[in-house]
Amino acid sequence: MNYDYHEAMKLANQLCFPLYAAARNVTGLYTPWLKPLGLTYTQYIVFLVLWEKDGLSVTEIGEKLMLDNGTLSPLLKKMEQAGYVERRRCRKDDRIVEITLTDAGRALRERAKDVPGHVAGCIDLPPEKAQMLYALLYELLDNQKKRNDTQTEGE
Repeated sequence: MNYDYHEAMKLANQLCFPLYAAARNVTGLYTPWLKPLGLTYTQYIVFLVLWEKDGLSVTEIGEKLMLDNGTLSPLLKKMEQAGYVERRRCRKDDRIVEITLTDAGRALRERAKDVPGHVAGCIDLPPEKAQMLYALLYELLDNQKKRNDTQTEGE
């Protein structure tokens, strides 16, 4: 079978494009609900991680959100300046920076509690298809992580 470069180079044949466009559209659905709280989507997902388990290191937050320190550090600095989190060096290892919520950061959870429901109401997929999509996306992410880990080990 011959590989058809012309077909392969069509936008409609790229898996990356619908993933990219869907991600932008879905994260954009959060804007009307997060803007009144003074949050960006990325700040919101950092809060989701910290509301689940406070006192994580920057590295742990980055691993959970699949974000590098270069992206996360300025974001956390802004969140600290806003009074929502504190950054502290770990007592056991001062190379590790731990992030803890302030009272204001914990209180924000109550103000943001309706965001997931509002956004879910904007997703026009039956629940079973949404669950299938969720599973497929995490399978894709898992496969990519395994591939990256294997490549890193080989270096």
